[in-house]
Amino acid sequence: MLFRKTIAPVLQVEGDSSMYSSALKRQVVMELFLPSSYPLSKRKYPFLILNDGQDAEALRLKQTLSRTTRNGQMQEIIVFAIHAGDRMQEYGVASQPDFKKRGAKAKLYSRFIIDELIPMLTENFRLDMNSGCNAIAGFSLGGLSAFDIGLKHPEIFQRIGVFSGSLWWRSSAYGDAFDEMKHRIIHNVVRSTPYKEGLKFWFETGTNDETADRNRNGIIDSIDDTLDLIVELTKKGYRPYQDIEYVEIENGNHNQQTWAKALPLFLKWGFENQ
Repeated sequence: MLFRKTIAPVLQVEGDSSMYSSALKRQVVMELFLPSSYPLSKRKYPFLILNDGQDAEALRLKQTLSRTTRNGQMQEIIVFAIHAGDRMQEYGVASQPDFKKRGAKAKLYSRFIIDELIPMLTENFRLDMNSGCNAIAGFSLGGLSAFDIGLKHPEIFQRIGVFSGSLWWRSSAYGDAFDEMKHRIIHNVVRSTPYKEGLKFWFETGTNDETADRNRNGIIDSIDDTLDLIVELTKKGYRPYQDIEYVEIENGNHNQQTWAKALPLFLKWGFENQ
């Protein structure tokens, strides 16, 4: 991997930043954001793996990292922003595609992250694998993917960020036979996954994420699905306000502009300056 560094409060590394994935059978492109102290020190740093990394500019990732670290609101971290491939197939829940067979490659994407990407990164960068706050995050389908991967690998990730997550991912089409308790896939995954000490979750929704309200309770589905998932996590023993943070953005939409507003809140929560 060859990189060309540009000097800035946060160093955005440019150039040929890609690797071949045997699991996905394709080149995976990523963007790398290093703290300004990285070239001058020998210390190790916490890290964030970010799905949908192709949206880094729209999310104002570099500017937000620079501002929040400069203001002392978060630790210096390394961010690996992974560009999406076939989002509808590679993002999802590894254990089960949805009812339309979307997410069929989610298991392969998880294998790429855990078995290929993380070993390569630990070999080439000074990552603090014992920081206690290493994170994975994503947006929409990328948020669903991040939650699924992080939940199953707390030995690598201790923080999970979900922005407008596609938590509706389901094993049955909506209709008379649809049952929220049975057919929402990620909710079932949480029910079957043991409590993991030290794992923490951050969720964001916007009040204008969508208009659908399948159960006609006056609350849009994206908020309902998120709050219901939080309930399942609390049943497992995760504590609201300590292990779980929920942010609801008034008039927030399902887009990069809203997620850019939420991003500093996640970064300050996940990487609070010690």
